Amino acid sequence: MKRICVIDGQGGGIGATLIKYLKEAFGESVEVVALGTNAIATSQMLKAGANRGATGESAICWTVRSADCIVGPIAVTWANSMLGEVTPKIAEAVVSSPALKVLIPLSQERVEVVGVTKEPLPHLVQAAVEGKIKEVIQDV
Repeated sequence: MKRICVIDGQGGGIGATLIKYLKEAFGESVEVVALGTNAIATSQMLKAGANRGATGESAICWTVRSADCIVGPIAVTWANSMLGEVTPKIAEAVVSSPALKVLIPLSQERVEVVGVTKEPLPHLVQAAVEGKIKEVIQDV
C-alpha cells in the first residue's frame, strides 16, 4: 500500500483539506498519514480522515523516510516557517526524503514564489491530487 504523508501546522486547515480530497480520490487504497507540527493540526487532519497521525519533530522526521509521497504547504520545506513550528530538522527531513514532494504554493511567510498563479486552496489541492499525486501513486 502506498503511503502519503500530509504535513501541516498551526490549525491544520490546509492538511485537512488535502486529506479530504485524497480520501475522495483514493479511498482506502492508500495510507494517509497526518503529520502535524502541533497537536491541533494533527487532530484536524485525523478528523478529516487520515488513517494515522503523529505530532512533532521526531515523528515527522522519522515517518517521512518511508513515505511514497509528501504533501503540504510549501513552507514545510522552510526552516522556522509557520511561526517557528517547522524546525530546521523538519525542513531537512522533508527535503532529504526520497519521496516525491507535492507542495501547495501557499505561505504566510514573507516569501513570494514567482511564476505561480494565485488560486484558492480547493483549486490548488484538486490540481495536486488529480494531477501529480495520482501519477505517482500509479507509478510507485
